[in-house]
Amino acid sequence: MFISILYTELFKIFRRPRTYISFGAIAVIVMLVQFALRVNGTEFIRFFTDSQADIFEIPESQILNGYFVCVAILHLILIHVPLLVALIAGDMIAGEAQTGTLRMLVAQPASRTTLLLAKFSASTIYVLLLLLWMALFALGGSLLLFGQEDLVVFRETDLHIISQQDVLWRFFAAFIYAALALTMIAALALLLSVFAENALGPIVATVCIVIVFTILQQLKVPVFEQTINPWSFTTHMLGWKGFFYVEQTSEGVTITGSVENPMALVKSGAILIAYTLLFVLVAERVYRKKDILC
Repeated sequence: MFISILYTELFKIFRRPRTYISFGAIAVIVMLVQFALRVNGTEFIRFFTDSQADIFEIPESQILNGYFVCVAILHLILIHVPLLVALIAGDMIAGEAQTGTLRMLVAQPASRTTLLLAKFSASTIYVLLLLLWMALFALGGSLLLFGQEDLVVFRETDLHIISQQDVLWRFFAAFIYAALALTMIAALALLLSVFAENALGPIVATVCIVIVFTILQQLKVPVFEQTINPWSFTTHMLGWKGFFYVEQTSEGVTITGSVENPMALVKSGAILIAYTLLFVLVAERVYRKKDILC
């Protein structure tokens, strides 16, 4: 029963034109960034290394490679992908209520819990496919266009050089981490969708919540830094960057396979999973007791 409902929910997702708009938007944005860096990449690197040019010799031709371009793309895109996730997950319940099919849906032999879990699973599959699509264009396309070299990661007062043999697993880990973060966004949008009768409401609410907590994080106000930000999910959504921060020896040599702060990554991942479970459990409880009038 669950599999058949999941198949139906996936069919609903991929018959909507806006689903393909998300995939198309990611492809266009990635290709535009790649084109810009291909044409004017050295100026881009000089802009970000201006404060370090007096300390380090910057090998611009070697820095501009497929791995570096992919990291730049992830910094630009991943912060906006929650909007694309909310467009689908926020419509899962509220969309049925808006079209008047929700009552017919809950009249099926399957329990409401099964229906909601199937909708959440379909949203998760959409997230994974969206990230695979992004990886194809951002990583695969960048490697084809710019080739492979060691990855240079710039810090505020330092730079780390990661061997190309030690890079690929970091991208896999970063995409897996991004999947955790975006699945949490899908769970939040699904929860808000349970309370709404119109699909636009939970979509806008999800985006607004992400924006508000992102602004609180960027304000760097001490009271927020000590109370809200350590537990804000937007703080931990950016944890994928930690896979590209490495440990170095006293001579400044990068330690192969190292991660600067692995426990912070584990903590952030655990917080994202906890939020996901919380949102799904609350959504299930509310949906199970919800009066379906239409």
